[in-house]
Amino acid sequence: MPLIFLFVLISTFANAQQTISVKGSQPYNATQDYTFICEKYVLSGEINVQIAKTDKGGILKLSILTANDKTKISGGVYVDLANADVIACVDKNVKEDAEGRTTAYYYFTPAEMNKLKKTDIYAIRFIVASTSSVFGNQTNYFTAYNKKAYFSTAYDTSKKSFDTAKEISVL
Repeated sequence: MPLIFLFVLISTFANAQQTISVKGSQPYNATQDYTFICEKYVLSGEINVQIAKTDKGGILKLSILTANDKTKISGGVYVDLANADVIACVDKNVKEDAEGRTTAYYYFTPAEMNKLKKTDIYAIRFIVASTSSVFGNQTNYFTAYNKKAYFSTAYDTSKKSFDTAKEISVL
């Protein structure tokens, strides 16, 4: 009986693995879809962040709610690590839009992935831009913080951020 339980447990973890596929490419093993807090972005107050491991390094997937399909995450992105290191990502114009969300993909080198395996992400700095002439979406520079919730009490001793380094090192 314990052997069957172990098999079920292992198969559950194996099936829980997430993947990222960029514009029809092969799926890459990825972390969970983190929801980082972005207080200044009034439309949703959050951005979804996911990281995948590839043969040539890694992929950063950023997804945010938008008011129209002319609004995009654009320009470079800065990934601030908890140890004060910064990883600068260049915009290669790899974007998707679906269901009121815009998604942008950025690429990490193997050396940058090694940094991400050792230190948690503290924040991600990004730009939301729009070509729409109609009012309806906030555009500006934004910072999303690795926080699980907006508020907590002084008595809450649980960890308030995601263990990104731990999950990336497992990929």
